[in-house]
Amino acid sequence: MSLLSIALRNLRYRKLASFLTALSMALGVALVVLVLTVSGVIEKSLERTSNVGYNLIVGAKGSPLQLVFNTVFFLSQPVENVPYSYYMEYLPGDGRQKEHARLGGELKEPQRAGLYSFLMQGGFAIPLCMGDYVGEFRCIATTPDYFGLLKHGDRNDQEYRFERGRNFQDYSEQHGYFEAVVGSQVAAAMGLSLGDEIFASHGAESGETHGQGFRVVGILEPTGNPNDRGAFVNIEGFYLLEGHVAPERDEESGLEKRGTAQGPERTGMLSRVRLPIEKREVTAILLKPNGFAAIGMEKQVNKTKFAQAVSPIGQIEGLLGVFVRPLRWALLALTSLVVIVSAISILVSIYNSMNERKKDIAVMRALGASRDHITAIILLESLLIALVGGFVGWFVGHALGPLSNPWTMPATGVKIDWMSFQSSWEWWIVPGLVLVGTLAGAIPAMAAYRTPVSRNL
Repeated sequence: MSLLSIALRNLRYRKLASFLTALSMALGVALVVLVLTVSGVIEKSLERTSNVGYNLIVGAKGSPLQLVFNTVFFLSQPVENVPYSYYMEYLPGDGRQKEHARLGGELKEPQRAGLYSFLMQGGFAIPLCMGDYVGEFRCIATTPDYFGLLKHGDRNDQEYRFERGRNFQDYSEQHGYFEAVVGSQVAAAMGLSLGDEIFASHGAESGETHGQGFRVVGILEPTGNPNDRGAFVNIEGFYLLEGHVAPERDEESGLEKRGTAQGPERTGMLSRVRLPIEKREVTAILLKPNGFAAIGMEKQVNKTKFAQAVSPIGQIEGLLGVFVRPLRWALLALTSLVVIVSAISILVSIYNSMNERKKDIAVMRALGASRDHITAIILLESLLIALVGGFVGWFVGHALGPLSNPWTMPATGVKIDWMSFQSSWEWWIVPGLVLVGTLAGAIPAMAAYRTPVSRNL
């Protein structure tokens, strides 16, 4: 009879103890796998989101991380706004003059080129207005360039595609101001189809709903980034809604004048006249400057009195380094303690059985089994408990991953598959189980090795 057969018979003889120790090991390993999987999904989501397709975000002075959270992840509250005329300073080429000709209104030195236009040649600037909600989702007002110029994906090389419909367009005879594009999760959660109307609530989810709606003309394919949770509307229509007229600002500093109220209310229901420049504000400006101009532009913008430029990649990497990765290691340490406790339970279970097995060991020695054979049998028992429990825990941990998709996918945009490996650390689980099983069986094996034959026969 082989040593493995003897070890298996001994485990069957102690069914309850073997089952409980294997179960404790399975629970420990399942927790380790689940922590690695979920934390890997969060890290992967953040890394994917960092490939936003632009280099800088420009917004009002305040917290850089809050600006990134609001603009990239559609979380937190918006930072203060900046004048629309300041956005026009970033338009490449003669974009500032064209925008003035398109919108009209009061503009100091309308024929002057934008301050940063020479750094934006070959790049783009996209305005965003935020603060409203569509249901529980953030409403983002922007231009058609958001889906026309930006790209996404792990390598930032994928164009935005529409599962149904098209991108909203600027005003023309065929298309009006009040068109919208919604992300895949927004469409699924709200049951939206092409042609449906969505209504934005002012300032908060429970805020007063605007009377003018936006017609859904496009539904995005799933992208795995926060845009899946966004409701995007034409910025021209957004400016025509009530409460979206900018306050008066100081021409030099761009800061809001104290004591000035917001401009006149506009219903936007019938008006198709574009809001003039001086009545407009933007929450953020997405910039992709020419070549390596982003570094110099960031420093130059941050010297201004009312605006800041933030690198989203830098902020997201900082978030990973300061919060996500340390938290993952802390959770991994806690779950590893469960595995260590399970290993101790294996040691205790086998060691406590040694008093009952001294006579059996003595008989085996009398029949010709060597001390090494006895030691190997005990080590095999410990190793089998660790491996069986570990493999069961590994499968359970991977099974729980897909079950968490209803909660993790809306938050991260990443789907956990049955056999998805989110961390390379999983490959160390099997060698770790072998080591744990060997160490847990070492003390009982030494006790069996020293068992005297003559005294126990």
